[in-house]
Amino acid sequence: MSREPELRHLRCFLAVAEARSVTRAAARLGLSQPVVSRTLAALEDTLGVRLVDRSTHHLDLTPEGRSFHEKAAVAVAAFEDALAAARAPHRPLRLGHAWSAAGEFTTPLLRRWRRAHPEVPLELLRVDDRTAGLTRGAVDLALLRGPVDTPGLVTELLHLEARVAAVPSDSPLARHRRLALADLSDQVIALNTVSGTTSLELWPPAERPTSTLTVANTDDWLAAIAADRAVGVTSTATVGMHPYPGVTYVPLTDAPDLPVLLVRRQGPGHPSVPDLITLAHEVAGP
Repeated sequence: MSREPELRHLRCFLAVAEARSVTRAAARLGLSQPVVSRTLAALEDTLGVRLVDRSTHHLDLTPEGRSFHEKAAVAVAAFEDALAAARAPHRPLRLGHAWSAAGEFTTPLLRRWRRAHPEVPLELLRVDDRTAGLTRGAVDLALLRGPVDTPGLVTELLHLEARVAAVPSDSPLARHRRLALADLSDQVIALNTVSGTTSLELWPPAERPTSTLTVANTDDWLAAIAADRAVGVTSTATVGMHPYPGVTYVPLTDAPDLPVLLVRRQGPGHPSVPDLITLAHEVAGP
């Protein structure tokens, strides 16, 4: 291989870093697991540093890997922005989300954009990682929930969503009109560690659950709850966007609202991003 890293090496590393799994990264990239492992190993060999810690049960980045992740994300995003500038204004505008898009505002946003900007197709893409593909240039703008502290990204608040509990429909919890976080403390909590926003820190220390079930996306999260393997916490957007047989949503009385953010990369991007941000605020209201 070349002694200089290539774009494919950076894309592979970013996919592994964001998915926290070689298997999931391979599926996302459309490659085999051995190819991803070899590409990652070749990048580490070229750089002379270990980027991924393989000694633990859950794949994680080394300190060098975390530092390199920031720089690799900026480099790939800059490449994508350069291509976007050359193709604009005729290429589609890509709006990413990890789950639930803009909730109840999703359809109005898509319809109003089509009427107001028929010359720029708007593509809504679900990408199962924390930044919905933004850091690796897969989308131009992202709808993200919860805090976003990834370097090189610019965020602004769109609106707030209340949180709800997701419980098996035949559970006694499903008969309640409202629940508190303490009502879930003795339950197994389904945590989407790839793109989700719920963590055990949501609970006060004295009421923190001790059992969790890790999943990788919203579909697996819903399936686990419907199968009575766990319960979960999400936002009201999920109620309308993800109705699921066997899952009942119950309002939570004491969980903080979840911020929904519009997030873009720093620097030049698709020229229609500012128009989409403006329209999103109009649709979501004050």
